[in-house]
Amino acid sequence: MNASAAGAAILAAALAIAVPDPSLAVDENVPSNSCKITSGGIGSGGNTVTCNFGLTPEQLKELTEAAVKGATEPLTHQIVEVSKTLGVTEDAAAKLLKIVGQDPNIPEGKLGEALSRVASDYQRLQAQLGALNPENPTARVLADKAKPEIDAGRFDRAHELLRQATQAQIAAAQEARKLREQAQAAEDAQMLGAAQSTAAEGDVAMTERRYREAAKLFGQAAEYVPGGHAHEKGGYLLRQANALYRQGDERGDNDALRGSIEVLGRALAEYPRSEAPLDWAETQADLGNVLWRLGERERGAARLDEAVAAFRAALEEETREHLEAALAAYRAALEKNTRERVPLEWAVTQNNLGNVLWKLGERESGTARLEEAVASYRASLEERTRARVPLQWAATQVNLGNALEMLGERESGTARLEEAVATYRASLEETTRDRVPLQWAATQNDIGYALAKLGQRQSGTVSLEEAVAACREALDELKRERVPAWWASAQDSLGDALEALGERERGTAQLEEAVAAYRAALEERTRDRVPLRWAKSFGNQGVAMMAIADRTNNAAMAETAVQQIETAYETERSGGREHGAAEFQAHLTKAQAIRDRLKGK
Repeated sequence: MNASAAGAAILAAALAIAVPDPSLAVDENVPSNSCKITSGGIGSGGNTVTCNFGLTPEQLKELTEAAVKGATEPLTHQIVEVSKTLGVTEDAAAKLLKIVGQDPNIPEGKLGEALSRVASDYQRLQAQLGALNPENPTARVLADKAKPEIDAGRFDRAHELLRQATQAQIAAAQEARKLREQAQAAEDAQMLGAAQSTAAEGDVAMTERRYREAAKLFGQAAEYVPGGHAHEKGGYLLRQANALYRQGDERGDNDALRGSIEVLGRALAEYPRSEAPLDWAETQADLGNVLWRLGERERGAARLDEAVAAFRAALEEETREHLEAALAAYRAALEKNTRERVPLEWAVTQNNLGNVLWKLGERESGTARLEEAVASYRASLEERTRARVPLQWAATQVNLGNALEMLGERESGTARLEEAVATYRASLEETTRDRVPLQWAATQNDIGYALAKLGQRQSGTVSLEEAVAACREALDELKRERVPAWWASAQDSLGDALEALGERERGTAQLEEAVAAYRAALEERTRDRVPLRWAKSFGNQGVAMMAIADRTNNAAMAETAVQQIETAYETERSGGREHGAAEFQAHLTKAQAIRDRLKGK
């Protein structure tokens, strides 16, 4: 309790009159006009002074009634005697008599005892108020003004002054809290800036392929992040884990992989599943990748089992409901973090919004979500310019290319696919092979995939041949032992291009190469690990096999192809990928007809 509030409480206690304890009766042996001290227990406030005023109960009653009416002038002599006995001013004595007289619960025979008790409370009030010395200058002045008012028995005025003192200190406390919060916000901003600078140094070390140094810097950045910024801290921990993974993956450093697993565990703590399900799921997927790589190098299957569990956990959260929730969260963030207020942060949110819309669009058969994703990416690029943040600009260009490519697959014509290829190629102006070889290779793979889809709609084979060349270039950098998932993706894209090219040419050479490319992709894209990607490669391999079977009259191969396409269709359908399921359903109808023809049905 602060000092002025204590003063108000003191005064309130003086005005709260309880019915006296009968055990505290006036001692008949006490002489006239004298007082004695009685020890008080709980609720009595300490010692109680009981006085004999030399007045009969009837006279004391008359005196209290006169005080209540404000007609004490005829009884001035008695008031003076009471004030002397109590050791208070005459005005205070009149006030105390009035307090006692206004309490209907005090019997006539107990008026003297009650007056003594009120006087005792009053003197205690004076003593405690005398010790009151607020730190707030305004409150101190008001408390000092209240003291003479209490001495004079003007309690109403004392109440007012003490309340003003309380409000002055509350206002000062609120201002101090505001300043403290502003200071904390300023400190947090500086520490977040320090984290960003440290992480940027980590990016330099990553570019130099000094992965352990980069991991240390990303870890320091995470430590700099103040409380209340779990997303930022988790992001730096993920970058630390990635640096350690690169060290372990590219240089055979198993201790680095174990370190990556430990850091990912801490990142998961920053992304509680109940609060950030998609971030949690992505971190689980990263954990699965590291466990998988380490499990390949260790004896036994424990790490691999853990990897499977991590991937399955991630898939549990990548549901439509969670994606919709993420969509709402990003849109709410855009209302708060406006373009005018924080342009780059706004651009990041627009990019993330586009990612969620793209993921939802991937699972739906329509194009509305994908159109929204394209709009979000274009909005992001208005602030994420090449001149301001070149690598982030390039990353968003790739995201835009992905959305345009998927739109192109679902629409007639070639405009979207051509725009996707141009967008991918624009990003390579910054993500050059010398600067970021793996990212360059991944984009080459994207170009190859888009060109393959484009070539399927054109009469010639130029785009398909370019697609094959782009995928082979990507595979020059994307080595399986280094980046197995990316390597598998490039093998899958190569299979798509070769399959489409083989459909246009006589013979089966290109088709057989396509089957081999899909087979390679499936070595990494296992059903347990990535069921939807597995289904795509497995089903497309079946499509290529069906084309070979048709040209070679191989009924057994045709039966196998039908089974693969049917399994892929069921997996895509149960996984919520409507468009992919529809494509395989169309392939299945054709494949069944070819099989039946080859079997002579």
